[in-house]
Amino acid sequence: MLPQAFLDRMEKQLGEEFPAFLASLERPRAVALRFNPLKGAQPALSFVGDPVPWEPMGYYYDPEARPGLHPYHEAGVYYLQEASAMAPVQLLDPQPGERVCDLCAAPGGKTTQIAGRMAGEGLLLCNEINPKRARILSRNIERMGVANALVTNEHPGKLAQQLPEYFDRVLIDAPCSGEGMFRKEEAAVTDWSQETVEMCARRQAEILDSGAQLLREGGRLVYSTCTFAPEEDEMAVADFLSRHPEFEPETVVAPWFEAGENGAFRMWPHKLLGEGHFAAVLRKKGEKPKEIHKTSGEKLPKCWQEFAKQMDITLPEGQAISFGENLFWASAELPPLRGLKVLRPGLELGTVKKDRFEPAHALALWLKSCANQADFAPHSDKIAAYMHGDVLPTQIKGWCLVTVGGFSLGWGKGDGRILKNHYPKGLRRMG
Repeated sequence: MLPQAFLDRMEKQLGEEFPAFLASLERPRAVALRFNPLKGAQPALSFVGDPVPWEPMGYYYDPEARPGLHPYHEAGVYYLQEASAMAPVQLLDPQPGERVCDLCAAPGGKTTQIAGRMAGEGLLLCNEINPKRARILSRNIERMGVANALVTNEHPGKLAQQLPEYFDRVLIDAPCSGEGMFRKEEAAVTDWSQETVEMCARRQAEILDSGAQLLREGGRLVYSTCTFAPEEDEMAVADFLSRHPEFEPETVVAPWFEAGENGAFRMWPHKLLGEGHFAAVLRKKGEKPKEIHKTSGEKLPKCWQEFAKQMDITLPEGQAISFGENLFWASAELPPLRGLKVLRPGLELGTVKKDRFEPAHALALWLKSCANQADFAPHSDKIAAYMHGDVLPTQIKGWCLVTVGGFSLGWGKGDGRILKNHYPKGLRRMG
């Protein structure tokens, strides 16, 4: 049962469209996934259906197929993402080589979508204030093979204070009352109240102010929610513009969305295959040129250089950073990290122990190929055994990239007879 106060407000909001809106909430929801361009050409999959109109890499799928259990999911070939939730990044329009900030990024759907658009070039800062959700975000960054992402667990205000006017684009997919998710999540219904709406609106205003500070002149800010409440949507944007005269609505052609005032767009579940969503596109006035900020970082250790030569691995432009024994490869435009809670400064290359190098799972997922690799079919017994943690027969000696259908999945190490399994224990499948 939907809250009566919510129904009364929606009837006033929608007028004669209200019955169609109510009927849409009774229909089975459409489910979608988004292919990952960082992994290369997308495979043909029997359960993938019609394209999502507003996202070139998005497709609806058969919900009975359970694509989250397919090995391709663990290989980062696609991300399961609600179709309407793909729209804000389309409006953000991130470009390779830019500095982009996803300020409320967990669990990582929009962040990994941005990463695909950036094609590994530039800097993507993805932040989450909740520590548990930040760890989930970091794992999804790893799974999708994103190399240029800085993952932080910070209050937006602290980031704004430390990195003023640093970013070309900022996405704020704000925590909200979740009215657009009523059909998807029962908890969104039970947790709803008008007090929650008003509390969310206050929190959103604070996050928006931080986002404004992070954005350079001439940059684009996209604010989005998955709620219908005007207090969190149109009114939040209007209040923001009144507090920030340095911003103005930006005109964006988006034929799939219902356009409103102040650069706002609505997505209604009775008008498309997706849940409810709101977004607004705002521009910071002026044209301050992007300042060049590139550092060289540390020198890569000899053991990495030997490993990379042996495996034929070439890193993109960037810099080396050590966190204890862990070696990372980060964007050349990485900002100063002192004082920030950093979960992942970039791509984890592996662990350096004395003169020995052990490659990280993240490196495997980033690679498309290397000198030593063993490929298995997605539904083969061998790939099932590998994901279970078993050893496999092989003639390979040394480190080996295990791939599924040509997509990287993890590491093994061969002695000429068997391939010792290095698939992370926390990801192994039971039974």
